[in-house]
Amino acid sequence: MSRPLEPRAGNDSRTRPPAPPAWLRWLPVGYVALVLVLEPLTPVEWPVSFALIALPLVAAFAHRPALVVGVTVFAVLFEWTLAGTPCCSGRRVGYQWDRHYLAAYVCTALVGFLGTILAHHRIRRERTLADVRFVADIAQHVLLRPVPHRVGDLRLESFYLSASAEARIGGDLYEAVPTRHGVRLLIGDVRGKGLLAVETAATLLGSFREAAHDEPDLPALAARVETSVARRSDQLSPSEAGERFVTAVIAEIRADEHAVRVVNRGHPPPLLIRPGEVRELDRGRSAPPLNLGMLVGEPYPVDVYPFVPGDQLLLYTDGVTETRDPAGTFYPLLERLRCWGPLPPRELLDRLHHDLLEYSHDQLHDDTAALAVVLLPHQGAADTRSKPGT
Repeated sequence: MSRPLEPRAGNDSRTRPPAPPAWLRWLPVGYVALVLVLEPLTPVEWPVSFALIALPLVAAFAHRPALVVGVTVFAVLFEWTLAGTPCCSGRRVGYQWDRHYLAAYVCTALVGFLGTILAHHRIRRERTLADVRFVADIAQHVLLRPVPHRVGDLRLESFYLSASAEARIGGDLYEAVPTRHGVRLLIGDVRGKGLLAVETAATLLGSFREAAHDEPDLPALAARVETSVARRSDQLSPSEAGERFVTAVIAEIRADEHAVRVVNRGHPPPLLIRPGEVRELDRGRSAPPLNLGMLVGEPYPVDVYPFVPGDQLLLYTDGVTETRDPAGTFYPLLERLRCWGPLPPRELLDRLHHDLLEYSHDQLHDDTAALAVVLLPHQGAADTRSKPGT
């Protein structure tokens, strides 16, 4: 979910890797307890203590190298104790120096050495991953910066949900820009994945943020944005440029006019939510995606819809409606919204977020983004300055 980034704690130049889960940290203790339970229950000729050879390796999955060394020493001493303690194994003291047990001590030390190397390598990889994720968080903060939570009588909220637990950014994008022409909104989805999709999204967002203040109407704004995307596409190789198009919705809300204007460039239509009604804002006049409109020479049709106090606009990417359950059924967005009824923007997006994860059993196959805007009842003179959210 989109959120402000927090600075690194302390003066450590590296990002602290996440702590292993508790069950993994306590696994060596459980392993020793299991050996202690089985040792007196098994016949003398079955030396269960040999299983302690694997103890350093078990510790290496969650603990630091120094602790793995300590666990190795403990395992050797514990094997030595069990080998000749009558109350535990029923064996004589002389068994402690039997060649089989001497081999077990050597094997335990060797596994401990390898486990120490494994723990060192694991920590290096975890730190590298933590650094990469931190840089990705910064990139997302720059690319998808938090939208203003309040502009005049409008309240706005957004969320971004990655299909990959390790990813932070992708080709889905959104933006809200307060201008003298009203609040201008953008939601889009870049065709493709990876770095090229992120670069295209950055180009589109940069162009929209500038042009939203300058262009007097939505067709001019859409044309300006498409020119930027096309210029970026011209710099790519033919094989890459062929897939470099963007579906998008550009909207404009002028609260004093109680209307919302929409230009749809091949994107899922926005939803209008009001008490007793949830419907798509779609009159069948969707234009081709950005970077394809110049090829067909079609105009940029603008649809105008009433937008009165209490109405809420939901813009979203196709990752929402294309989410599937284990049986392959698409997510029923309209049915869900009608069942929930009108909700405040933040509560709506939080509920949508958790419902998508539950519906897909945490198996999302595409990134998802959404932007919710509600027109509040008029409360005095409109303040067109953006106010920080709480």
